[in-house]
Amino acid sequence: MNSTIEALAQKIQELEAEAERELEEQRRKFFYTIEKKRVVFEAAVRTRHKQLRTGLARFLGESGLARLLAAPIVYGLIVPLVLLDLTVSLFQFVCFPVYGITKVPRSDFIVVDRHNLAYLNPIEKLNCAYCGYANGLLAYAREIAGRSEEHWCPIKHARKTRGQHRRYYGFAEFGDAEEYRNRQKKGSAQNHPQTTQGSGR
Repeated sequence: MNSTIEALAQKIQELEAEAERELEEQRRKFFYTIEKKRVVFEAAVRTRHKQLRTGLARFLGESGLARLLAAPIVYGLIVPLVLLDLTVSLFQFVCFPVYGITKVPRSDFIVVDRHNLAYLNPIEKLNCAYCGYANGLLAYAREIAGRSEEHWCPIKHARKTRGQHRRYYGFAEFGDAEEYRNRQKKGSAQNHPQTTQGSGR
């Protein structure tokens, strides 16, 4: 990897760690802790949250007809999302061990916890659970795709692309045939150590 790009990638990781520390400070600010993956608010905070909850009738009334009519399209996406979840999970379960690729922990990406917020009414809780699942699933699928790309075709694109996963910056440069072939040899040696040892006799 180019030393400048490597330094920038390291900087990105440091900034992500710094952001996580800042989030931890925010958790303390809003008087909650996470105990065994469960969010726990102080009693006084929960009481205040319940006071700020919008009732269902008012919520629906303020939504407007257009938003209510669009709801079936919004919720209808759950079908392809679940299919995506099933297929990418099956893909990595079957294929990753075969090719020696480390599996992606699903729970690291899909987090549904906003239903713990007492200031959300049932519809808002459903919406937040839906968004948490959908965005977490897409991140999970992206990580699976990224690890697959890293294994099979770790070559940068000639054209500029947006939103690449972090592994992309370590890929071989477009047109660097030697580096690509060297990566293939290393990957083959890691996946088939006995074959490699036998050919050296």
